[in-house]
Amino acid sequence: MAAVKVVLIPGDGIGPEITDAVLKVLDAAGAEIEWQRCLAGLTALEEEGEVLPDSTREAIEHCGIALKGPCTTPVGEGFSSVNVQLRKTFNLYAAVRPVRNLPGVDTRYEDVDLVIIRENTEGLYSGVENEVTPGVVMSMKVATEAGCERISHWAFRYATQRQRNKITVFHKANIMKMTDGLFLRSAAAAHKRDYPNIDYDSAIIDAGCMRLVQDPTQFDILLLENLYGDVVSDLCAGLVGGLGVVPGANFGDKEAIFEAVHGSAPDIAGQNKANPLALLMSAVMMLNHLAEEHEDERFGEAAARIRDAYDACLTAGEMTADLGGKLGTAEFAQAVIARL
Repeated sequence: MAAVKVVLIPGDGIGPEITDAVLKVLDAAGAEIEWQRCLAGLTALEEEGEVLPDSTREAIEHCGIALKGPCTTPVGEGFSSVNVQLRKTFNLYAAVRPVRNLPGVDTRYEDVDLVIIRENTEGLYSGVENEVTPGVVMSMKVATEAGCERISHWAFRYATQRQRNKITVFHKANIMKMTDGLFLRSAAAAHKRDYPNIDYDSAIIDAGCMRLVQDPTQFDILLLENLYGDVVSDLCAGLVGGLGVVPGANFGDKEAIFEAVHGSAPDIAGQNKANPLALLMSAVMMLNHLAEEHEDERFGEAAARIRDAYDACLTAGEMTADLGGKLGTAEFAQAVIARL
């Protein structure tokens, strides 16, 4: 397996320690990756004066792929989200979050196997806000025909490649007839014109969320605009054990960034308590992506071995405290390595 250059962004808080744990597992699995360490988030702000330094941008542009730990984002004040900056800088318009039950992680639901695909660059997260008059602020929801068509085709192509069966669009087009209406029409047109092989339907998002918590197994792939996708992807993570057990990835036409979707948890940083599983699962997604991009199935084989290993650990109760186990961050990584 030829070494591939990948940007590594450890992130803030627990980021460096879960990143180190994941790197040990990848190395033990024989994934030959040449890491280029870069900074982003609060750590970058403190050391280089900006949350997304030019050196990090240039490295991602050069390598085309990155693995990123959690980065701190202040609530309601302070610097802007580095995650949003990365998505805008590299036009990472497709966010993908697979959600499945894991062995040994008890939840109220069984046989959950969902993929949430979220449009990642438009909607209310476009950041178009202004003060109309003192005491009155406005946020603009942006939808473009090009953006809606792009994510729709991407989702149906993904479903076809992954041999998934159905896409359901969650929307609020009964109220937001122009923005959500455009999103809904674009998805329906992509299905009818180019992907009749994939079943398709839609649901008003409030009713869709009710159906999700009644029986999540009735859904396969969910396609949503930006804000809805952000909320529903976390909701779905809760169906299988929380943000610590789901991976995430952001795709553009040229670059891809794989990341832990949970926060930086500064309150437990440096205490060997953090669960590295979400970032490890994201790294498995990254290896499968590398296998496709480089047509080298050895990356895919390494991904399968790691997935089997952490599944075996969870089945045996070898897990971190947040999942009911007794292992620390480093010890969980060693348990996975022992089962490779």
